[in-house]
Amino acid sequence: MEEKISLSGAAKASYGLGAVGKDMVYMLSASYVLYYYQDILGVSAAAMGVILMIARVFDAFNDPIMGAIVAKTKTKWGKFRPWLLIGTITNAIVMFLMFSAPPALNGQGLVTYAAVTYILWGVTYTMMDIPYWSMIPAFTEGGKEREGLTTLARSCAGVGSAIITIITVMTVSALGHAFGGANITDREVERLGFSYFSIIIAVLFVLFTVICCIFVKEKSTVDMKTASIGEMFKALIQNDQAMAVVVAIVVVNCSIYITSNLVIYFFKYDFGGTGWRGDYTLFSTFGGGIQILSMMILYPLLRKMFTSINIYYISMGMAICGYISLLVLASTSMNNVFLLFIPGFFIFAANGMLSVITTVFLANTVDYGDLKNNRRDESVIFSMQTFVVKLASGISAFIAAISLQILALSNDTAETAKEIDYSMGVSLAQKMGLRMAMTIVPIIGLVFAIFWFKNKYFLTDEKLQEISVTLVQRKTEEMSKN
Repeated sequence: MEEKISLSGAAKASYGLGAVGKDMVYMLSASYVLYYYQDILGVSAAAMGVILMIARVFDAFNDPIMGAIVAKTKTKWGKFRPWLLIGTITNAIVMFLMFSAPPALNGQGLVTYAAVTYILWGVTYTMMDIPYWSMIPAFTEGGKEREGLTTLARSCAGVGSAIITIITVMTVSALGHAFGGANITDREVERLGFSYFSIIIAVLFVLFTVICCIFVKEKSTVDMKTASIGEMFKALIQNDQAMAVVVAIVVVNCSIYITSNLVIYFFKYDFGGTGWRGDYTLFSTFGGGIQILSMMILYPLLRKMFTSINIYYISMGMAICGYISLLVLASTSMNNVFLLFIPGFFIFAANGMLSVITTVFLANTVDYGDLKNNRRDESVIFSMQTFVVKLASGISAFIAAISLQILALSNDTAETAKEIDYSMGVSLAQKMGLRMAMTIVPIIGLVFAIFWFKNKYFLTDEKLQEISVTLVQRKTEEMSKN
């Protein structure tokens, strides 16, 4: 009889620390690689859009392949920890290289460098991300312990993302000034700052993962179920409710990610002012806090009064109202960042709740698929969530980059290292174009997602209860026959 696994506090804390480092790295890449190459190094926004989309889509298809490799791994250290450590070290190195492009490179050489490093970053990140989440069954018991650890890790991942969102812009500027001297351009300050900042994050990433690998022991051998791309598409074709949710997730995430890709440009070139970095940091800090609180407090509170489907529509309505108010406020002459907290509250709160709700909806489709196809596809369905999030990330990055290409925003006016008001060199047409790209385009996507979901998804609480009863009856009948 296998000995019961007892999870220590050190193991829980170490696993959570691993999530902090992992998502610090992810957020740095997801939020700033476009800005670094397009705005700081001057790579064509269209070229960066193509690179980011192709790399993210390739990364999404690469997930099942890495899952299969990990599943077949057998070492004396287990099947997960070796890949977790290898992936972390290689990803940390590639991340530093990605944010440290050689100054001598330009033109096609710089585009090639960006493409190679970003694709390698995605491959190496997958190398450690897949085993990180897949190893939970290897050192936990099922039920509450496993659920509790997963919740802890997700919360710690949110902390890692929030840290990067809050400190990056100001820290990059401080590091650039500290190591760059007094007579360099503002662009050079940011270029140097990102290079040194990426070293710091890379070191922390490796350190946190090493601690995780030391204190988290694989005490049991588990069969790791991996889903192939073919299985994912087969499950979608055979489960119309899973298809409805997946399309909604892609469209909603695309809409919100477009804004997150462009918001730094809004503060730099539209909201402006010499203190735009501080304003951006304040706004991001507020938004990150609201997003976490909406997941932990607002959603559970609303769930006591409304169904998940109703909360979905409430969240979508909040997001649309937030975008409309953001467009209105941005179109005025106001320069108080605290006024932007109003639309920020609606958008970030909606985003937080939608991330929870769409996961719930996806889980609901498992029972429906069991009833319809007489087959439970948990591993396939939940593998699909990572796939579609990465797909949405690639599409949104492409749309944001094309918007920047059309708007032709540039910081070429920077001549010295002093603080500059970049908005002074931007025309009203460019500003209005940026405002519309980060508000009107997402609104169109959200409206489509509302009508799509209304017409395609029908798994209400009553319907789910009915399905659950039917499945229990079917299982009872099968057991009596045997």
